[in-house]
Amino acid sequence: MIDNQRENFGPRLKEIRLAKKMTLQEFYSPIAKHVNNFSPIENGARKIGKRLSEDVVKYYHINEDWLATGIGDIYNDVEGQAGKKNKVDASEGVPFININLSDLATGEFNLAEEKAEYYVNFKPFNDCDFYLPVYGESMFPKYASGEIIAIKEVVNKEVIQWGEAYLVIADERANNITTVKLLFEHETESKIVLRAANPDYKGDTILERNAIKRLFIIKGKIARNQL
Repeated sequence: MIDNQRENFGPRLKEIRLAKKMTLQEFYSPIAKHVNNFSPIENGARKIGKRLSEDVVKYYHINEDWLATGIGDIYNDVEGQAGKKNKVDASEGVPFININLSDLATGEFNLAEEKAEYYVNFKPFNDCDFYLPVYGESMFPKYASGEIIAIKEVVNKEVIQWGEAYLVIADERANNITTVKLLFEHETESKIVLRAANPDYKGDTILERNAIKRLFIIKGKIARNQL
């Protein structure tokens, strides 16, 4: 991609964002720390950097030719045409990220920046964002250690399926906690209850809703011996 083609990226990224009905924060926070920088980019007042444009293209599976020229399909095959090829690679399937979430203690954690070990093409979960391994027993028997969970980011964090399992990524107000737990409604509307599925892990964690940076619902699981 030649440098001057990136001048048109901003308005076309805005087109994609608006089509998804997402705010600047929702669309760009999985990719970059300073989301406000994207407003002048989208309005054409500032050209997006090469590395940043590559990150956006990779995260949303955008067709680079369309982004540069406005011609062709907006998305690559993974965005709705998975299955045309027999080979599963970075453009087809969902990335598996081999990372232990309990080891993370940084507010700058970004799944999109982690390297995928491989890609999984399993049609029921191909709308998910990532596969992650399960470590520990706090979510047993719902999810056992060694199983793989498929997660999809929640755009509107106000809409939660109570009693379902989520990956919660919180900010420094909640000690940057990153954990998989069942979510339950709290008597105070501004708070939320995190609970382990394993009855041996007693005691709820209470978080302020606005301390949750990112939220992923767990859509299902796959045992390793099925891959």
